[in-house]
Amino acid sequence: MPILLLVNKPFQTLCQFTDNEGRATLSHIVDTRRYPKFYTAGRLDYDSEGLLALTNNGRLQNQLANPQFKLPKTYWVQVEGAPNPEAIAQLAQGITLKDGPTKPCTAKIIDEPNIWARTPPIRQRENSPTHWLEIVLKEGRNRQVRRMTAAVGLPTLRLIRSQIGPWGLEHLTPGQSREVQVNVTHEAPNKNRKPKGKAGAGAKTASRRHSTSNEGTSNKGAYKGTPDKSTPHKNASRTSTPANTTGRTKSPSYQKPTARLAKKRPR
Repeated sequence: MPILLLVNKPFQTLCQFTDNEGRATLSHIVDTRRYPKFYTAGRLDYDSEGLLALTNNGRLQNQLANPQFKLPKTYWVQVEGAPNPEAIAQLAQGITLKDGPTKPCTAKIIDEPNIWARTPPIRQRENSPTHWLEIVLKEGRNRQVRRMTAAVGLPTLRLIRSQIGPWGLEHLTPGQSREVQVNVTHEAPNKNRKPKGKAGAGAKTASRRHSTSNEGTSNKGAYKGTPDKSTPHKNASRTSTPANTTGRTKSPSYQKPTARLAKKRPR
């Protein structure tokens, strides 16, 4: 069964194993000798924290990252300001961003979750309160949660992904990981796939093969009860031209003479 490696990605860590600028990467928290050729199934921003999934199975990676599966992802969001019911309703119904409207989601106010302290801590103003939201998305755009909260006047201060489908953080601290075995039973639906049947490509190919397989065949091995159309029957006429009921034959070059106009005699 494919192995899914669940990692709690720390703050300011890249979702890749190498970096030319010396920033922290997954190679600092994942043992590449124990987990060779493991790649991320979906990404998480550099300044975001929380659950990240890695696998070495291509089908499982597609199932987790492909939006066609509509795998829900849960985020805990610490925002600046006091969210009102109108703002929560806007988040749930969908926000129109520069790259189009977002799909409806689940959004609600929650108590501060029991989580680890971030290093460095968030930037917090004295006269501006903060609140926590839980947002569940079934799509993944670039920095989507941050853009959604900013659109309703609630800037994001801290963003943690707590769950991917049925898998959650549980007791993982930043940098820790755990293995789970997953049974992959289906593939992502393909909208461009043609249905099988008479209208499909398979039926056209089969009919084309059937039509070409009868071309150029000989009747020497034909069943005796089937008359051979290539040889005339003994009672059939030897000529292929239609019968002439007048008893006259017409040459192949015969053409019907055109009528001549009668000359008028002078009066």
